[in-house]
Amino acid sequence: MKRKKAARRRSANHAKRPVYAMKLYVTGATPRSSRAINNLRRLCEEHLPGQYELEVIDVYQQPALAREGQIVAIPTLVKTMPMPLRKFIGDMSDTGNLLAGLEVNSG
Repeated sequence: MKRKKAARRRSANHAKRPVYAMKLYVTGATPRSSRAINNLRRLCEEHLPGQYELEVIDVYQQPALAREGQIVAIPTLVKTMPMPLRKFIGDMSDTGNLLAGLEVNSG
């Protein structure tokens, strides 16, 4: 009986965790874009497993999306959920700064 209650509590706690919706704007397969993608995916898998949706947008292939998102520097990460909206520029290598900006509890 106690095991079932503990499992329910874990499920309830997991259900309350926010889902992070993010868009990463890159320019093709450049080294900087590849680094940003790899760094961000690694961070998400380590700190947000099962809690994130990441859309990678190549502005060479979809320039209208960059204009629509008012993206002026590449690579740029835009976190839309949970609010507030946040933007990060660079290759996503500063894990501590990124986790703090995303408001992710790294502990």
